[in-house]
Amino acid sequence: MALANPQIPGGSEDSAQKNLVVNDAKNQRNLSGDEKAAVLLLALGPDFGKPIWEELDEIEIRQLSRAMVRLGPITQDMLDELLGEFIMSVSSSGAMSGNTDTTERLLLSFLPQDRVDQIMEEIRGPAGRNIWEKLSNVQEDILASYLKNEYPQTIAVVLTKISPDHASRVLSVLPEELALDVVQRMLSIDPVQKDILEKIEATLRTEFMSTLSHTQRRDSHEQMADIFNAFDRQTEARFMTALEDINRDSAERIKSLMFTFDDLTRLESAAIQTLLQNFDKKELALALKGASDGAKEFFFSNMSARASTMMRDDMDAMGAVRLKDVDEAQSRLVNTAKDLAARGEIVINKGKADEEMIQ
Repeated sequence: MALANPQIPGGSEDSAQKNLVVNDAKNQRNLSGDEKAAVLLLALGPDFGKPIWEELDEIEIRQLSRAMVRLGPITQDMLDELLGEFIMSVSSSGAMSGNTDTTERLLLSFLPQDRVDQIMEEIRGPAGRNIWEKLSNVQEDILASYLKNEYPQTIAVVLTKISPDHASRVLSVLPEELALDVVQRMLSIDPVQKDILEKIEATLRTEFMSTLSHTQRRDSHEQMADIFNAFDRQTEARFMTALEDINRDSAERIKSLMFTFDDLTRLESAAIQTLLQNFDKKELALALKGASDGAKEFFFSNMSARASTMMRDDMDAMGAVRLKDVDEAQSRLVNTAKDLAARGEIVINKGKADEEMIQ
C-alpha cells in the first residue's frame, strides 16, 4: 500500500517528502525467515492466504502469528523486494522441478533451519502426524534395536505413547530381561512431566527419526514376497521349488510373508462379506472356479443361500476356463482385499501357526 503524503503545517511539501524518505529508510531492515513468510501471507490477505493457512499445523500458525505481531511497519519497498525475491527464486531457472532438494531450498528461504529439518524429516520418514504416530510405523525390530540402548524407564515412556499393538511387538523382540524390567516400569509409571517428555521427543526426532530415512530400507524378503504374489501359480511354483533347493530358509521366509488367495479363507466373517460387496460377482465366480473345495465352501458359507446357489450356477455355466484367467481373477480379489485393508475397512490376519485357534 502506498503511503500518503500528509501536509505538515509550517513546512513545505518537499520537507514532508524528505521526512517520509528518512522514515522509510529507518523502517528498511532485514527480515528473518518466519517474518518473510508472515509478510507474504499478510500480502495475500484472507482470501488468497486461506488455503495456505489451512495446510499449516498449530505450531506453524502460532509461529507465524508471533512473527506478524512483531513485524511493525512494512514499507512498499520492502514488500516489493520480498515479492521479487520470491518470484526470482521460483522462476530464475526458467522451469520448476519438484523434488527433495528444491523443496528444502525453498523452505530455507523463509523458515529457520531447525524448522526445515523437522519438516523434511517428516516428509522423508515414516507416516504420522507426530513423533509417536511415526514411531508406530517403524518396524518393531528397528525400533527395538534403538531402544535397547536406552534406560528402561525411557523405554517404558516411549512404549506407553505408541499404539498398544506396536508396543507389544517391540517388547517381544527386546531382550527378555530388559523387556520384563520395562513391563514392570510401565505398570507403575507416573505421569511424565512435560519438559521431560519434550526432551524425549526431541531426542527421538534428532537421533533416531532423522537418521532412519537414510538407513531404513525394506526387507529384501518382503520385496520378493510381493514379486511372488504377482506370479501366476505355475511360475510361482517353479521359482519357489528352485529356491527351496538353493536356500530353504529364504523360501520359507518368503512363503510366510506372501499373502495369497488361500489366505483369504482366514479372514473374519465381517471382513469377507465386506470383500464380497466390493468385488464383481462374475470375477468372483471365475476366481472360485479354480479354488480348492475348502476355499469354495468358505466363500459360499459367507453368502446367503440364494447368492451361493446363483454363484454355483454361474460357475457351472462357465464350462472350462483357462488357468491363466483364474489366476488373474484370484490376484484381483487378493489386491481388492489389500486395498480394503489399507483403507482400514477390513483387517487381514494371515493366521500363522501360533495364532490359529484350537478347540
